Amino acid sequence: MGRDGSVVPAEPPQQAAAAAASKKKTQSSRSWILLDSNGQGTVLDVDKYAIMHRVQIHARDLRILDPLLSYPSTILGRERAIVLNLEHIKAIITAEEVLLRDPLDENVIPVVEELQRRLPLASAVPAKDYPGGPNDEVGEEDESPFEFRALEVALEAICSFLAARTTELETAAYPALDELTSKISSRNLDRVRKLKSAMTRLTGRVQKVRDELEQLLDDDDDMADLYLSRKLAGASSPLSGSGAPNWYPASPTIGSKISRASRASLTIRGDENDVEELEMLLEIDGTLNKLTTLREYIDDTEDYINIQLDNHRNQLIQLELFLSSGTVCLSIYSLVAAIFGMNIPYSWNEDHPYMFKWVVIVAGAFCAFLFLVIVSYARHKGLVGS
Repeated sequence: MGRDGSVVPAEPPQQAAAAAASKKKTQSSRSWILLDSNGQGTVLDVDKYAIMHRVQIHARDLRILDPLLSYPSTILGRERAIVLNLEHIKAIITAEEVLLRDPLDENVIPVVEELQRRLPLASAVPAKDYPGGPNDEVGEEDESPFEFRALEVALEAICSFLAARTTELETAAYPALDELTSKISSRNLDRVRKLKSAMTRLTGRVQKVRDELEQLLDDDDDMADLYLSRKLAGASSPLSGSGAPNWYPASPTIGSKISRASRASLTIRGDENDVEELEMLLEIDGTLNKLTTLREYIDDTEDYINIQLDNHRNQLIQLELFLSSGTVCLSIYSLVAAIFGMNIPYSWNEDHPYMFKWVVIVAGAFCAFLFLVIVSYARHKGLVGS
């Protein structure tokens, strides 16, 4: 109400509240890209609630993908989605689409391009209606489940990314270490220190990805949770009628394709067609082995530098021993000179001026002999090098 008694309209507070809500929504929204089974991409600027409603996951699962929170590498299988957090690759994979976070990031752009290239089926070559036909193997390779193709692209991308970072680190580290061994300086030491810190951080990142893959492959239940297509088909199978579940398609060829995808994704067998996940683990192991080799090389360089420093330290100790021995001998010579420099009458010094010359000669010879004895004793005991 104003001073004149009139009622002030309530529209400005409502507009302010709407503006504040819009600002809050803008701050909470994040950029996503949606890739369907045909590889078509659509950029979405939505908040977390819209994402949670779309893929039907909990807030705690979506929190894993928050770049502001330092969550370790994680692959989670949920009822209708796979939550993937591998370094810069933060994605949600369903049976029909992929949601990838921050598509404009320079490290994510190659992943988006690879997903657009490999998500669509490579060919639609029909296989024969009987098992073991000439096109059966081709059909199996073309009809792998959508979520497995997307997951494979993500795993290959993170393995390639970590391998590239390792190669860059090796390219910079080995020349720096060689230069440090040839010349020990503050600049070279600081350079190697920074490279060692970068190697330690990269090793931790690779180890986290490797542990997540190994834990996933060792747990059959976690692997089964990743098979979204089978869970979706199993959930819809009761609607098709009574009797045995018929989530396998009518064609025996399609059934063998899903069976093969199940074997390749749920267990690692000795069959030559079931080694994709094992190859991924071996690839990340190769990157980890490179970092381990680099760490050993750095440790060897540090040991070599410590040996050099110990050698210099021993040389300084030897020099100090020689100087101390010489100081002791000169002190004895100075003692003799100090005694004869006192104003004390000596009867034998009267009318014998040549005695001073012999005192000087004998004292000098004795001090030199004492110095040689000390040095010889030190070499005999191995205290100094011969």
